[in-house]
Amino acid sequence: MAVILHLFACCAVFLRRPVTAVTPTSILLSGLLCLLVVPVKAEAELPVSGLTERLQPLQSQMQNSTGVYLLEYGEEALMGRAWLTAHAERSIDVQYFIWSSDNIGTLAAEALLSAAERGVKVRVLVDDLLIDADDVTLLSLEAHPNVEVKIYNPLHSVGVSGVKRFLNIALGFRQVNQRMHDKTATFDGVVGITGGRNMADEYYDFDQQYNFRDRDILLVGQAVKQMTGNFEQFWQSDLSKPISDLLQHSKQQLTQQQVREFQQQLHLYAQDPANFAPEVRQALADLPRRFSELVDALVWTEVKFVHDMPGKNSGKEGLKGGGRSTDSLVQVLASAKRTITIQSPYLILPEGGMDFFSDKIAQGVKVKIVTNSLASTDNLPAFSGYAKIREDLLAIGVELYEFRPHPLSQRTLMARYPQVQGAGREPIFALHAKSFVVDGQLAYVGTFNLDPRSANLNTEVGALFNEPTLSSRLEQSILNDMLPVNSWRVTKGDNPDKHASLAKRAKLMGFKLLPLDPIL
Repeated sequence: MAVILHLFACCAVFLRRPVTAVTPTSILLSGLLCLLVVPVKAEAELPVSGLTERLQPLQSQMQNSTGVYLLEYGEEALMGRAWLTAHAERSIDVQYFIWSSDNIGTLAAEALLSAAERGVKVRVLVDDLLIDADDVTLLSLEAHPNVEVKIYNPLHSVGVSGVKRFLNIALGFRQVNQRMHDKTATFDGVVGITGGRNMADEYYDFDQQYNFRDRDILLVGQAVKQMTGNFEQFWQSDLSKPISDLLQHSKQQLTQQQVREFQQQLHLYAQDPANFAPEVRQALADLPRRFSELVDALVWTEVKFVHDMPGKNSGKEGLKGGGRSTDSLVQVLASAKRTITIQSPYLILPEGGMDFFSDKIAQGVKVKIVTNSLASTDNLPAFSGYAKIREDLLAIGVELYEFRPHPLSQRTLMARYPQVQGAGREPIFALHAKSFVVDGQLAYVGTFNLDPRSANLNTEVGALFNEPTLSSRLEQSILNDMLPVNSWRVTKGDNPDKHASLAKRAKLMGFKLLPLDPIL
């Protein structure tokens, strides 16, 4: 019976994957950008300069401060990554939760190889849980002397047989549920991006059926040193295993001829015009101007890069234990005197969370939270945990808002909205941004969900800052998502579940019966 319960609970980890992760056009890559061969070609007629030259005018500010830019728009976040990858001169370090080998994932793999071939040192660290690239793909990439690939906590997928996976789940429940949820990309150690976005079509508004309202933050300068230090800690951790060690048998069978053929196929695939949608091609052609505008809009301030240690905590407390990111964010929230404004796709309070917010509200702090509705969510197990405490949150005085599947903001946040709508079906627009603002001043943008998994099991990262212009801009963005045209206000005895399909409501009832809360 215990093993069955373990398996039920572990299913919740797998179900955290976005529902569109297997669509033909999805991008699920561990942090390097897709389509990078195209930006290089798009600038072929322009003077080509590297990242160092482009950032030279900012050197004095970068020494003791951090330039910050909020990436609210999916296409903008995509273009920023693409430009940085195309212009990196020395190193690209990427640390992500998901990597797939679908259409654009294949193009991204080619981009990794192309960067390495022009002399850039590329290191990829990806969590093991949801990786689906085959052995030949991984080994052929790492065969290049400038590419290294490591897998974090490989207990599920890479080099793991079905029997071994079952034993890992049955005998090491805490270990298999401890995942690396970090999402970072750093370029030449001077520019970095972190935030909620995975590398998939739906995070950049390029999916025809399901997209995420998400948020990243671009950092230039001082805080990036903290990011690179954290990456190095994870890279050197015993939990991060070289792909060649995990796939020794496959590596022995892989010939140099096979590696060359695979790499050649990657390049040919990337050069085939049929693999690029017209709107992607047009957006990439506009890269030089777009990135220059982004750099001009940087706001300079002090930024703290919040992160966990590999493994999250010692593991002595089982599914509990907290972590450095948890402690840092709780400390900031505890400092609130007037307002706490939160945006989180999943809302399942960790142990003590209800009392924490109850105490803050009793002190006169106004707490507003926007999360997904049943109609918009991609994650029924997580929503079931929220549904159990929804009435309790209302009872203590939390203002609750649930994101609509077709909010009005979708039309402005999605640059491609007219094209997608013109295709005959308006895609669902679900919330995935993880951010909060305290007293209109202290602000956070990162990967941390307001749930037990982020608090106790998954390693998380993000940027904390106290800058009036940025904090006000972020809070206004979250408040805008709470407007009636974008979210439903939840009231006692009346919640927005009625707007979801009967089938989805029935599935929710089933998930509410499962003992999943500690790992949601």
